[in-house]
Amino acid sequence: MDREKVTLTGAPETLLATLHGRALDSRAPRSILHDTAAARAVERIDYDFRRTGMTATTAAGVALRGRQLDDWTREFLAAHPGATVLHLACGLDTRAQRLAPGPSVRWVDVDHPEVVALRERLLPSPDGDYRMIGASVTDDGWLEELPADRPTVAVFEGLTMYLREEDGHRLVERITGRFPSGQLLFDCYGTAGIRLQKLVPAVRRSGATLHWGIDDPRELERRHEGLVLLDALRSVDMPGVDLLPLPGRVQMAVLVRLPGLRDVGRILRYRF
Repeated sequence: MDREKVTLTGAPETLLATLHGRALDSRAPRSILHDTAAARAVERIDYDFRRTGMTATTAAGVALRGRQLDDWTREFLAAHPGATVLHLACGLDTRAQRLAPGPSVRWVDVDHPEVVALRERLLPSPDGDYRMIGASVTDDGWLEELPADRPTVAVFEGLTMYLREEDGHRLVERITGRFPSGQLLFDCYGTAGIRLQKLVPAVRRSGATLHWGIDDPRELERRHEGLVLLDALRSVDMPGVDLLPLPGRVQMAVLVRLPGLRDVGRILRYRF
């Protein structure tokens, strides 16, 4: 089998770290996400995955984050079975395949054109009403092409920290202004996480830069009319942290007691 040569750089290259994390988790004795499609994709890619610096602990953290966003997406679709899912900066995430939402759901994966082309070559296309859009999420135009006739859940994992603050707020404005109702599900770093970005191997080795830190999740409520915070889970004590390998559990137990670091990352859910 020919392996796919990948030459991504900067922020797009970091998608290989999360892919590798989900693949490592799928092989773990106590897998959290069971993402075997990620493991198959890794086997087909010609890339030195040691560059990601992914460990058993960080892989489990990636899987926990993905599982939480999956669970919230499932909840939304259970309440709105004819909804639109807007999966932004989808990378090589197999969320559409994992959730298999059925024919009544409109699912849209969005990422840079070169990433979408890679998805087409590496991942099986989900069944149902599914499409991919090759564009930067900050570009104008692509969002206006989508029908605005359904409740919409926008899921964006590993995106906000790479945006500049003004671009992040503009993205929230565009989504909430386009669709009649829905939810925003995403992870974020606090400003401490932005300051410590060079400690993240995937960021440092790709040459990517993190920009936007969110210390107060209610800041978005104040800035965006109609936006309501439903959940703000800290990464250090989110559900399932007991599934981390022992070194990870010890690390989280320490971080949760340090005021400067316990808010380094969160997973947020808003209603609009």
